[in-house]
Amino acid sequence: MGSWRAASTACGNRCPFRIAVREPGRLVFRGAKPGPSVRKTLYIQLLLLTVVIGAITFVISLVAISWLPTVASEEGKRIDDIYLFTSVICIGIFALVAAVTVYAVLKFRAGPGDMEDGKPIHGHTGVEIFWTVIPTILVTVIGIWSAVVVVQNDDLPDDHRIVNVEAQQFAWSFSYIDERDGLNGMQVGELVVRVNEPVELHMRSPDVIHAFWVPEWRQKQDVVPGITTFYRITPTLEGTFPIICTELCGLGHSVMRNQVRVLSDADFDAWVADQQQAVDSGGATLGQSVFQNQGCAACHTLSAADATGAVGPDLDSVLAGQSAEEIRQSIVDPNDVISEGFAEGVMPPYGAVPEDQLDALVEYLVTEAGG
Repeated sequence: MGSWRAASTACGNRCPFRIAVREPGRLVFRGAKPGPSVRKTLYIQLLLLTVVIGAITFVISLVAISWLPTVASEEGKRIDDIYLFTSVICIGIFALVAAVTVYAVLKFRAGPGDMEDGKPIHGHTGVEIFWTVIPTILVTVIGIWSAVVVVQNDDLPDDHRIVNVEAQQFAWSFSYIDERDGLNGMQVGELVVRVNEPVELHMRSPDVIHAFWVPEWRQKQDVVPGITTFYRITPTLEGTFPIICTELCGLGHSVMRNQVRVLSDADFDAWVADQQQAVDSGGATLGQSVFQNQGCAACHTLSAADATGAVGPDLDSVLAGQSAEEIRQSIVDPNDVISEGFAEGVMPPYGAVPEDQLDALVEYLVTEAGG
């Protein structure tokens, strides 16, 4: 207790800080309150520490590491702007809290053997108002901005393209119903769109809830049985991007993936022309196109199509001697007869394929492997 009094006597009222002096039964504070110059130094030190921590965090979080794939849609760019704004706010708050924490640990840590409790404080009304009003303003800005972006992302011109999407365990299929394409609702196994052209996907599911997500497009939409959900997008970058189901939909959820190809005007027109030619030709020619478009080659081996898939049975072997009706049944209800060595439920049913395309596929398979 002598050291407490000695500190008080040596410093006296000239000391810029209040000195705690232990007296019998109580703790007394003597000396002057911190002056303006001391408070100014404190604020400058805190500010510098906040800037340093904020700069380091900003570089690590938003510069050094690329957390997201390259944005490839007009709607995704708006979403990224909100994400960046929110991230900067979070970095600022983190830097301020971390700076105060570090400063307090360094400046006000207890000395060796000091077991006394800290001085109780009531609070600071000005600080409490600050940390209530500022976050309220920021959250309000984020909420209003997000609402505006949602409205903008749902707003498409009247002449946008429409593609029907069906999600079923565990595959995606896409039907082109736009009269401009002349494809008569042809169903294909991958999504093909034109760059910078607004597209609206009309999505349905005959079984369970799925979710359509292209990471580079940023937006995600559930596909719910019994209703039609809508996904509106304007691709801005050519390339091939993954389509991922992000809703746990069953045993094969992890393999429910596909791809979207975003093509230039010339390449998209050429692709449409190829599909139109297949539709106009009909028969086995259309059947071959359906075989490729539905992704059959990825799972099955068929020498006539240069297909070498090994997930499902070898069609050159299992279809030999089968009739057209038997082949049709294996397509629309693949679990009716399971080939030896293969599990049930791996191949999804393809009963939703348009009748003319299904007939053409069966004719193609009978010609090439059946009979």
